[in-house]
Amino acid sequence: MKTGEKQHIRLRVMSVAVFFVIFFVIITSKAVYLQIFCHEELSRRAATQCERTVPSVGKRGIIYDTNGRELAVSVDDVKSVAAHPSYITDPAAAAQALGNVLKTDVNLLKSKLGSEKSFVWIKRQTTPAETEAVRSLNIQGISLIPEHSRFYPNGMLASQVLGFTGIDGQGLGGAESYYDSYLRNRSGNSKVLIDALGRNFSIPAVSCADDGDGKTILNEKTGDYSGNNLILTIDRTVQYIAESALKEAIASFSAKSGIAAVMIPDTGAVLALAHWPLFNPNAFSGSDEKTRRNRAVTDPFEPGSTMKIFSAAAAIESGACTADTIFFCEKGAYSVGEDTVHDTHPYGWLSLEKIIKYSSNIGSIKVGKMIGHETLYRTLRRFGFGEKTGIDCPGETAGSLSSFRRWSEIDAGAISFGHGLSVSAIQLIAAVSAIANDGILMKPYIVRAISDYRGQIIQTFSPSKVRRAISSETSVTVKNMMKTVVEKGGTGEAAALPGYSVYGKTGTAQKTDSRGEYARGKYVASFIGFIIAEGSGLSVVVIIDEPQKNHYGGIVAAPAFRSIALETLNYMNIAPQTDPELTASADGSENRD
Repeated sequence: MKTGEKQHIRLRVMSVAVFFVIFFVIITSKAVYLQIFCHEELSRRAATQCERTVPSVGKRGIIYDTNGRELAVSVDDVKSVAAHPSYITDPAAAAQALGNVLKTDVNLLKSKLGSEKSFVWIKRQTTPAETEAVRSLNIQGISLIPEHSRFYPNGMLASQVLGFTGIDGQGLGGAESYYDSYLRNRSGNSKVLIDALGRNFSIPAVSCADDGDGKTILNEKTGDYSGNNLILTIDRTVQYIAESALKEAIASFSAKSGIAAVMIPDTGAVLALAHWPLFNPNAFSGSDEKTRRNRAVTDPFEPGSTMKIFSAAAAIESGACTADTIFFCEKGAYSVGEDTVHDTHPYGWLSLEKIIKYSSNIGSIKVGKMIGHETLYRTLRRFGFGEKTGIDCPGETAGSLSSFRRWSEIDAGAISFGHGLSVSAIQLIAAVSAIANDGILMKPYIVRAISDYRGQIIQTFSPSKVRRAISSETSVTVKNMMKTVVEKGGTGEAAALPGYSVYGKTGTAQKTDSRGEYARGKYVASFIGFIIAEGSGLSVVVIIDEPQKNHYGGIVAAPAFRSIALETLNYMNIAPQTDPELTASADGSENRD
């Protein structure tokens, strides 16, 4: 090769080498410039393109029974369909495809997908089949967002007490509603990573929450700002016992519905608030509003003869009479103004104690006349009738108890034996518990503590004394009278528990119709009472609405009281005080009011 040709080749090689060196220097300089001087701006632009902020509902707090057993939880088992409209190239086609699988209005979807918002919900909490159908469409800009749904692991148990939640996790009934501000999560948003087609990455993104003071908290998990937990006074086992006894009583007497409550007299802690029929809070839309209502708290009714023990307490507290004071009961028929009041049996002379034992309406009227309207009224008010108990449940009724100044003679007579006023089940059990609790009225409550998402207690609720309803001496006298009700010959004989000290009162009240007149053949049968054993107390109320085969409280409600009390005592390991064989009561009483 000639020298000239060699120099030419060397020059070409050098030129190419210089070109590559210059090109490498340019690329390196550009890389250094981008990585060092433009890092923040490029990171921001990258985040803008691959991150989207979506609403985060977090986890709602857990509701526990008094022993720490879960009654309501939030689970990560559902997904919701969302869209990032800016990534959707053909909103009309996407809307048509989504509308077909989600059974949603196509025009509404088209409007959402064509909006200028960066994020819109398409359908919340889809079914597994819908989720898979949306996933298979593989539409650019459509995401499946994991969400929490409310789940009640015990099904219908205590459904009216617990309530239920809406699709956004807001409490809509029961404890879920009353304590919603404690249970719900703090408001926040979550950042999700999306690819070029607008689909979510599986990598969890950081969540942002408001701590309530305007500061932003960054968390790796939504659990870091979950709602607080409730620890109820409700005992799941006692609740089940009460609901089962109600179900059996309603079936046995073809009744319309029923309510039962169990409470500790000296604290006001409610162990059970039972209803029948129940509803399924996991599918609450299939039930009506009346069934979902906590009727033990919200619905007033005329109490009937259960009110006689409070009239007797008023008489004894006033000093006007004793348990042995006798009244002539008119052989079963007594005229009060233009009305005639009847007894189930034609009684003559009865002591106040026997008036309670046999449940004489006429005797109660004469007791009320002896003590006067004002004394009766003020005693009933001290027991809490005519005012709300303050229980921590939504929609509580105050019942009705008009001023004694407006009472006519028949009004006063009717009120003395439980007509002409209305009460709630929670008022009744609180009032009878006052008799059991040495005359002291306690405020009923269903939540004993609140804990944070870590399980640390942040607030507790202690027993709260309302006032003294009657003296200690009067409570002892009334208890002794109530004890005779469940003894042989009393109206509540079917409520007796061999080996235990049982105190109770039967009730039978005729219902009124829409015109305010008493409806023929429609009654409310009830039994209220308490058991004292080994220093422990237990109050129980049972109310059966419109029983068909019989309507007397002693026949319809007393056996349910007995079942609830006995099974609860066994569950609580409270043994009989005496040999049941030696204290068993004989059957055979005809008077079952």
